[in-house]
Amino acid sequence: MKIPNTECVKKIGEEVLLAGWVHIRRDHGKIIFIDLRDRSGLIQLVFNPQNSPNGKNDYYKLADTLRAEYVIEVSGTVKKRPAGMENPKIETGEIEIEIEKLELLAKAKTPPFDLTKDTKDVDEELRMKYRYLDLRTSRVSKIIEMRHNVVKFIRDYLSNLDFWEIETPILSKSTPEGARDFIVPSRQQPGKFYALPQSPQQYKQMLMLAGIEKYFQIAHCLRDEDPRGDRQAEHTQLDIEMSFITQEDILKLIEDLYSNLIKKLFPEKKITTYPFPRMTYQQTLEKYKSDKPDLRKNKNDSNELAFAFIVDFPMFEWLKGDKKWGAMHHPFTKPQSESIEEMKNHPEKIKAFQYDFVLNGFEIGGGSIRTTNLKILEAVFEVLGHSSDEIKKQFGHYFEAFSYGVPPHGGIAPGIDRLIMLLANEPNIREVIAFPKTGDGRDLMMNAPSDVSNEQLKELKIKILKND
Repeated sequence: MKIPNTECVKKIGEEVLLAGWVHIRRDHGKIIFIDLRDRSGLIQLVFNPQNSPNGKNDYYKLADTLRAEYVIEVSGTVKKRPAGMENPKIETGEIEIEIEKLELLAKAKTPPFDLTKDTKDVDEELRMKYRYLDLRTSRVSKIIEMRHNVVKFIRDYLSNLDFWEIETPILSKSTPEGARDFIVPSRQQPGKFYALPQSPQQYKQMLMLAGIEKYFQIAHCLRDEDPRGDRQAEHTQLDIEMSFITQEDILKLIEDLYSNLIKKLFPEKKITTYPFPRMTYQQTLEKYKSDKPDLRKNKNDSNELAFAFIVDFPMFEWLKGDKKWGAMHHPFTKPQSESIEEMKNHPEKIKAFQYDFVLNGFEIGGGSIRTTNLKILEAVFEVLGHSSDEIKKQFGHYFEAFSYGVPPHGGIAPGIDRLIMLLANEPNIREVIAFPKTGDGRDLMMNAPSDVSNEQLKELKIKILKND
C-alpha cells in the first residue's frame, strides 16, 4: 500500500511504494532526479539506468518522458543521501528513493501557473478558476490542513465536555430576522419557497426545548449580502447552544476552548491577555472608536493574538435608511429590561444580553442569551415594526414550541473562516476556503450562478423577467 512521502524517513533500507505528482524534474548526466509530491510533502526519486531493465519495462526511459504534474506510482529502496547533498528545506531532505519500478498513472497539460511557487501574486480569478490546481500548492494546502486540525480540535474538545453534534436542515423557512435570504423554489409546492439558513438560530433553540442541553455544529450558513475581504455569501461557523447557563458560562467556555486550541495547535503564537478582557460596547466605542478593537501590544507582530469579549450591546439600532428600529443582534436576544412599556417607548435605552468575540480588530463571533418570555419577544417584534398578524404568520411555530416549557438558554457562533484567516496571516477569507467565490459571488471553477433550462423553469412554474 502507498505510504505518505514523509513516512519514508523512518524506513531507511526498506522498499516502499509511493505515488503522487511530479513536482520538479532534474537531469544530472545519465541520472534523472524527480521531486515527487503528495499531500504530506516532497521526496527525491533517483532513476539510474543501471537499475532499469531493458526493453518494454525500461523505467528509466519512461522517467525521461515525465513532465510536471504527471501522476506516477513508484517503488524503490529508501537510502540516505550522499554527504553534502542533503536538503534541509524539506522534511525528507536527508533521504532519497532509489527507484526500481515506475508506472505512469496520468499525463497532465502544462498548468496555467507555476505550482512549485506561492501563487499569491497570480491573478486571483485565474487561481479561482483552477482552484483544484491552486490547492496543490504548498501554502494553500497547508492552510486547508490547518483548517482541518482546528475543526477537529473543536469537535474533540466539545465532545469531551458532553456536547452533542447535531446537524440542522439546509432547506428551511424565510423569516424577516436579519440579512437577505437565498430562496429555493419548491417543485412540489408551486409558488412556495424554502430559504437557505442564515444560521441555525431557530433550530438550535428548538433543540434546547427538546432537552438536548448542550449542542454544537460546524454549520454552513448563507446570506445574500455583498461580500468583502473577510466575508462571503456562504460561510462556516461553530454553532453552540446551551441550556441552564449564564452569559458568563458561555464566555468562559469560549475562553477555555480558544486558549487551549492556540496552546495545542499554534504554540508559536502568544495570547496578549488571559483571561480575555471583557469590555462594554459603550466603553469600546469611547476608548477605541470601534466595537471590535485591536488590543495587540505590537500590531506588527503576526503571532500576537488579542482576544476580547464585548458585552452589553444595545438591544435595538436605528436604521436611518429604513427609518425604523432594527435588532442589533437578532430579535431572539434577551433584553436586560423586563419592562415592556420601557421597550416600546424608549427602545434606545434597552441593553441586551448580547456579546461579541473579537480578535485583532475583527469580530470572529457573536451570541446572546435568548428570550424565553413570549410577551417580551412579541414586544420586541412590535418595536421592529412587525404586526401581530405577521408575527403569527412568520413565527407561529416558534411561539407554539415555547408554550410547552422552555429552559433558559443561550449560545454563540464564532466564525471558522475568519479565525483561520487570522491564524494563517492571510488578507481575506477566500484564501482559507477550499472553493471560494469571487467578491461578487461567482464560482469561477463551476461557472455558477448559471442559466437553467426552460424545462426546469416550467416545472417550477417560474418565469424570468428580462430587464428593459
